[in-house]
Amino acid sequence: MLRYSLRCLCFSGILLVAACRNVPPHAAPIPEAKNVENSKISHQIFERPQAIIHTLRIPNNRRYRVSTAVSEHLDTVESFAIENQALAVINGGFFDPVNQQTTSYIRRQGKLLADPGKNKRLTDNPTLGPYLDKILNRSELRQYQCGDVVRYDIQPHNSTLPDGCTLGFALGGGPRLLPRPALISEGFLDSAEGVITRDPLGSRQRNARSAIGLTREGELLWVMVAQKRQSLESTGMTFSDLAQFMKQLGAIQAMNLDGGTSSSFFYQDQVYTGKADASGQPILRPVKSVLLLKDNDSNL
Repeated sequence: MLRYSLRCLCFSGILLVAACRNVPPHAAPIPEAKNVENSKISHQIFERPQAIIHTLRIPNNRRYRVSTAVSEHLDTVESFAIENQALAVINGGFFDPVNQQTTSYIRRQGKLLADPGKNKRLTDNPTLGPYLDKILNRSELRQYQCGDVVRYDIQPHNSTLPDGCTLGFALGGGPRLLPRPALISEGFLDSAEGVITRDPLGSRQRNARSAIGLTREGELLWVMVAQKRQSLESTGMTFSDLAQFMKQLGAIQAMNLDGGTSSSFFYQDQVYTGKADASGQPILRPVKSVLLLKDNDSNL
């Protein structure tokens, strides 16, 4: 299991920045918002032949508060947790490790925290030019405030808000995994005559992954897939595997987050990583953005 205490951290890794295409309207309904006040979060670890999977199930009630955070440069999930006094943190959207700028939109309380449109290495890249409109309209996790009710949804960035709702936060990622995959429509996969010509995220290869899901009851599911130490090159999950696993957990909507060396998860003073180096040491990579969880009933 790729796990260690806060005292044993290391930094490494390289991210491949991916282009995204437009996302069609979702077939799945917005999950219900059931305020089950007595429900608590649940952290589970699933060991599979090809992966170790950490899940955090977060009920939608007043006790738990989920939000986004962005670093001016890059920070680890542990650093985000300490700075924000968070109970749990999972890595968020894509970014460019060269200039440390975002390639994902991130908003909180109406404020734009990260704007990929200002990233010149993205907008002025001739290779990504044909995909730019799609990159700027990728899938994002949204938190809505609809009167007294908080609801979550996964929608394209340019989608309008539901009537009577305001936007609490939005975290860009992609591609959408459920209710149906959107690799081609989001520009993560190109093919010609049945032959794949472009797959920047290695969607059909096993790798460390991070993802977010929504259940019909309105719960949030955080998922971090870790590779097995003994066989790093052939373990982890494909996108298809990840989507099927999240469906088994009860997700009706799901979205991929940044993965590979960025995959990392913090919970109750413990850090878990998705990848390890050749010697088996965990890789904890600084990232641009995260999702945070706070417990309003704790002393945090």
